[in-house]
Amino acid sequence: MYWSAPPAAVAPLRTAASGSTGPTSLDEATQKATNAAGWIQANWGTWLTSALQIILILVIAVVLRHVIRRTITRLIERMNRTAAAAQGTALGGLLSPTLDFAPEGGAPFAERRRQRSEAIGSVLRSVASFVIMGTAALTVLSVLQINLAPLLASAGVAGVAIGFGARNLVTDFLSGVFMILEDQYGVGDEIDAGVATGTVIEVGLRVTKLRGANGAIWYIRNGEVKRIGNLSQGWSTASVDVLIAADQDLERARAAITDAGEAMSKAEPWNEQLWEPVEVLGLSEVSLDTVTLGVSAKTMPGKAGGIERELRWRIKQALDAAGIHLAPRPVPEEEEEAPADPSAVVAAPSALNNPSSPQSQATMPIAPPQLGK
Repeated sequence: MYWSAPPAAVAPLRTAASGSTGPTSLDEATQKATNAAGWIQANWGTWLTSALQIILILVIAVVLRHVIRRTITRLIERMNRTAAAAQGTALGGLLSPTLDFAPEGGAPFAERRRQRSEAIGSVLRSVASFVIMGTAALTVLSVLQINLAPLLASAGVAGVAIGFGARNLVTDFLSGVFMILEDQYGVGDEIDAGVATGTVIEVGLRVTKLRGANGAIWYIRNGEVKRIGNLSQGWSTASVDVLIAADQDLERARAAITDAGEAMSKAEPWNEQLWEPVEVLGLSEVSLDTVTLGVSAKTMPGKAGGIERELRWRIKQALDAAGIHLAPRPVPEEEEEAPADPSAVVAAPSALNNPSSPQSQATMPIAPPQLGK
């Protein structure tokens, strides 16, 4: 659409030679007013069409943005309800075989999935709003016949400059998005992020918060995490080394340890945390005075530490009841100190030690002269 050029009536009034402003005659003023009215009448339709187009574009953009954001929200809520209904069933176990439990000290599985889905939904809603409103703004500018080429070129240059200046922020954001989408870890998981180790208490798009073993809270930028070791997914292994004297009966020791493991697997709450029977792996180390029996058990993620402590307690009681003596742990031998050198405390020979030497006599004080002689 093109607008016609404005008539002379809307231009500045000419200045007369005498310096006064205004029309030179009544007929000229009438002619200019007629031309201005004709120009407005000729462009009125174009203005109305452009205004209606802009209003229609904005209304469509707002309605589409609202519909898409609401659709995303309902989809996330439906996914959460479906996951909560499937939790505890055979289908839910097949869909999430490694995450069908609540991590130790963390949020339940349903809460963890809700937090993850909310984060994904927030990203999708933000992306949808940016795309829809950005497209609407460009369309409005095109209706106003504004050349978009310089604007897009300037926006591209500004985007590159901002990208270089905030590359760390962009890296953190993208890393956080992929961590959430891939469900690498969640709230309550025990992870080893390389730069810090602890329990996840919050997962964000830019920063992950960990609670360390000493209670410290670590703020880790997602872009700095190069590797993740999740100790709360799948299963864990509880390993215990039992040192027995070399002259003890190994078969009796194996039987006592196996019985202790079976009794532990039937007691509460260890029957839920032990996923496989306690297994005696055999001799892991043999020396002149001691032998080491390796004991292992497959456990629920995050429960290996507590099971190891309980297993040591029960093994010690079972071996004592069977009359099997544990071997003392070898004490590292201390390095013997070298004997002191007796000559180190002997002073070097000196001429001053001899009172009759010239050097010793030279250091003797001069006696004061006696008066009256």
